Amino acid sequence: MKWLQSREQRELVEQIKASRVRLHRLAFAWCHDTVLADDLAQEALTRGLARLEQLRESARLMSWLFAILNRCWIDHLRSLREDLDDEMLADLPSDLPGPDSHAERQQTVNRVRTAIAALPLGQRQVVTLVDLEDFSYAEVADILAIPIGTVMSRLCRARVSLRELLMEAPAAQRQLRSVK
Repeated sequence: MKWLQSREQRELVEQIKASRVRLHRLAFAWCHDTVLADDLAQEALTRGLARLEQLRESARLMSWLFAILNRCWIDHLRSLREDLDDEMLADLPSDLPGPDSHAERQQTVNRVRTAIAALPLGQRQVVTLVDLEDFSYAEVADILAIPIGTVMSRLCRARVSLRELLMEAPAAQRQLRSVK
């Protein structure tokens, strides 16, 4: 990478710091644990800031940071040395007080989160990067260090699985309510 002028370097550092919310959101989508998501996002930021000179193209900053986040996630999973998918499938709490529309919206959000959590890790990563973070297939392939064809097949399987999981609505939710 060519030598960055101090102004350019400061701008990159500020962009990295500003990306914390996106990194946390994606980490949470992968692990469903707020504390762990905070740790993963912080670790990704720390590694990114420490290795800023390794960034080849400043235009690819976000995909570079998400690739670092993916490596932090993989390192975490390796440190556990066991499959945590069963623990990650736990339902998220949904008993929020408020108006019906808010409660219904929260119910929908929780159903989608639970459905995403039920996906295998590879599918979950691809669907969150493409559909929630709006990365291109090529960027996702770079972030996860997998072929683009694998990205497309995982995404296809993930979307089919999500459709099936979300269509399995309880009978009570499928009935129309009458309002007097």
